[in-house]
Amino acid sequence: MSNAQGSHRAARGGRRSDVSLHEQQTQEAVLLPGQGSRAEARRAARRRKASPGAAEGLRRIVPQALVVAFLAGGTSAFVANDKAIRLSVDGVPRTLHTFADDVGELLADEGLAVGAHDIVAPAPAADLASGDEVVVRYGRPVALTLDGERRQVWTTARTVDGALRQLGVRAEGAYLSVSRSAPISRRGLALDVRTERTVTLLADGRERTLRTNAATVREAVAEAGITLSGQDTTSVPPSSFPRDGQTITVMRITGTKEIREEPIPYAVERTRDPGLFAGTEVVERQGVQGVRRVTYALRTVNGVRQKPKKIGEEVVREPVTQKVKVGTRPLPSSVAGADGLDWGALAACESGGRPNAVDPSGTYGGLYQFDPGTWRSLGGSGVAQNASASEQTYRAKKLFVQRGASPWPHCGRRLYR
Repeated sequence: MSNAQGSHRAARGGRRSDVSLHEQQTQEAVLLPGQGSRAEARRAARRRKASPGAAEGLRRIVPQALVVAFLAGGTSAFVANDKAIRLSVDGVPRTLHTFADDVGELLADEGLAVGAHDIVAPAPAADLASGDEVVVRYGRPVALTLDGERRQVWTTARTVDGALRQLGVRAEGAYLSVSRSAPISRRGLALDVRTERTVTLLADGRERTLRTNAATVREAVAEAGITLSGQDTTSVPPSSFPRDGQTITVMRITGTKEIREEPIPYAVERTRDPGLFAGTEVVERQGVQGVRRVTYALRTVNGVRQKPKKIGEEVVREPVTQKVKVGTRPLPSSVAGADGLDWGALAACESGGRPNAVDPSGTYGGLYQFDPGTWRSLGGSGVAQNASASEQTYRAKKLFVQRGASPWPHCGRRLYR
């Protein structure tokens, strides 16, 4: 051994003298389960021989060394389970260390809740290894109104433009209620999209075809340079949504109003009367028609007059109900002294056999042409022409018993055939 080596060892021995034996033995014992060189092991053995009482100290330190060795082994397992993962949430990446075994456990550790409309890749059940990348993209609700039809959709895109591409919406030339570059928050947004459509307009004898993203037919008509005035309208409601390929006709309308007075029929009220013979009806109160004033709209569409349309009415005079008494009394079967005569021949001569016949003057009526005074004197009600044929014959027989055939100067002789 050289003097320099001896001096170096002496110096190292001198530094060791400043450290207690217990600390020195603990440090040496820690090296046993580690990865120290064989030379270090030999030097430790020499130091134990040179130190009186080293064996006793060693017996005290061995249990502590075993504990340290166990902890060193646990530390190795601890390090082995630590994984470096790249986690990207809605496009924002970061690298983190985790002991999670799978993606779902990692998300739970990071406090990231996901739902049915969210995307997680790999799937939550996938195992994790160091160096893996996990992507989370949250779903966003969009209240989409596409060409007038509203529906609720979900997208993981973070901008309106991305959502349109993801949903397959053709946006070239379309009207958008929100800028294409606008962000979509987790709360979502409302988006109105009107794609460009071809519409054909027929107006004033001309045909116009235009590309439009108008929201209503009225807007499309205005874009075509067509003016609607007065009562003008279109073949479909002006507020309706113009569909691609639709043909719309502009209707030029002129109109006026016309007021007409129209009758209101009266009702008829019938009452049974046992004082009148069966088959007899007597008008107790004559019915009177009412009057209503009706307003009609008269329209001409593109030069063609339309059917009048009733737009209002008011009652000027209420109708008066007609009251009629209906006889229920059974007719007598005969009149003594007049039953054997030919009443049918007399009726045929006087009225042509018609119970409701009335002479041209309006004075005489019925089968036997009674005047109203004579008819009432025989017990009849109203006028003869309103009574049944049997009642008229019965009262004619009564008249014959009173006055013979004289009431019928021209036809009375026919009673005797």
